[in-house]
Amino acid sequence: MRLLMMLIFCCSFYTPLQAAQKPNILFIAIDDQNDWIGCLKGHPQIKTPHIDKVAARGTLFANAHCQSPLCNPSRTSLMTGLRPSTTGVYGLAPWFRTIEKFKDRVSLPQYLEQNGYKTYTTGKIYHGGYGRKKTDKEFSVIGPPPGVGVKPPKKLVETPNPHPLVDWGTFPHKDEDKGDWKVASWAVDQLNKKPTEPFFLSVGFFLPHVPCYATQQWFDLYPEETLQLPPFLATDRDDTPRFSWYLHWKLPEPRFKFLQEANQWKNLVRSYLACTSFVDSQVGRVTEALEKNNLDENTIIVIWSDHGWHLGEKLITGKNTLWERSTRVPLIFAGPGITENAVCEKPAELLDIYPTLIELCDLPPRTDLEGHSLVPQLKDANTPRKWPAITSHNRNNTSVRTENYRYIHYADGSEEFYDMKQDPAEWNNLSGDPNYATLIEEHRAWLPTVNEKPAPGSKHRILRYENGQANWEEVDIKADEPIPEL
Repeated sequence: MRLLMMLIFCCSFYTPLQAAQKPNILFIAIDDQNDWIGCLKGHPQIKTPHIDKVAARGTLFANAHCQSPLCNPSRTSLMTGLRPSTTGVYGLAPWFRTIEKFKDRVSLPQYLEQNGYKTYTTGKIYHGGYGRKKTDKEFSVIGPPPGVGVKPPKKLVETPNPHPLVDWGTFPHKDEDKGDWKVASWAVDQLNKKPTEPFFLSVGFFLPHVPCYATQQWFDLYPEETLQLPPFLATDRDDTPRFSWYLHWKLPEPRFKFLQEANQWKNLVRSYLACTSFVDSQVGRVTEALEKNNLDENTIIVIWSDHGWHLGEKLITGKNTLWERSTRVPLIFAGPGITENAVCEKPAELLDIYPTLIELCDLPPRTDLEGHSLVPQLKDANTPRKWPAITSHNRNNTSVRTENYRYIHYADGSEEFYDMKQDPAEWNNLSGDPNYATLIEEHRAWLPTVNEKPAPGSKHRILRYENGQANWEEVDIKADEPIPEL
């Protein structure tokens, strides 16, 4: 009887304490990760068992898209809750804190800290080194920075532009010497300390961003002789506006022509797949530590990528486009209050993460966020959602992705329109088809009404268009100038 009374007392004491405990957040970012994830079925051979396991524990957004197909504006948008067209952050610079209007903007980690969370970061969450200084006051605890880790003595692939990061392949090295291994190890160490206060642990992996280096064991998962290449159409760009080339006019990432002529297409695809599987293993190390330390039941896991990446589709490699391969990203929520083994086909944006976490954690709502909570879809994946996913790349270049269609509007007024159910590779531009005029007009109505000019200090991949003149990186583009083959 005495033992029974003690058990009753303990249970009655423990339950309300647990009920009042805020959920932890494990926030996992993967750089340049397109939809080549097992649960997203973006590539038929991809092996990502650990990410797929998280998806099975929660809700996968199969139609999620970034706000910008470039690191800095995409991550700035997610962390501030504002669109690139609102902030004017379109390039790899500036850091938004240098913009007078946004220098005191309360970011996602800051808001969580204001509401009782201890915030940790390691790897790449903001672009580059942004937000990692103690003086930035973005996070309470700062771990190892992002990085490639060990590199070969010289580039493995001689690309037309000799940029040191644009490289791929395998060479003798150890997984433990890679930057992402060290990032995962630090995150595991924090979890092994069994934090007692609510935490926001942000873990940013660098791969499969170039250089796509992986050890041989990961390449062995994808034998060259059976490797499947992505869909490709030689005339893919024949029905796209010339302006579509201006969004990636001169970049270090090579065009598809080089991959063909140098016999590098298979090698690049294989390298990207290998790197993705390696990162998946690091995600597994972190999530397994979460489980080992009995933290998983009260932790919300969010897995996301800042944008996608082309591997020959649309005749290019890299990002910086408004097509599916560049905008579609993994977005997974798992944990308390989230439906398990669910797939949502409704459009979602990275911008939605901020308000979603606020609601999941039962924090005071904010009225100054431009995204919309995904909690209704986390409860029931079939819940209707009226908003599309909107992606911008430089001023007045915008993609509107609904459940079935993609509309693209360029700064010069040219357009594209695709039926994504019938034409998932976006090979048939329907913008000139009168049968789609009404649908196009409906999508056009979603274009942002605010389109700020590039913020002061903007540089790196900045396209301007004024008075009929396109300008790339401070150099005018002539109307008859040949398209660069880099």
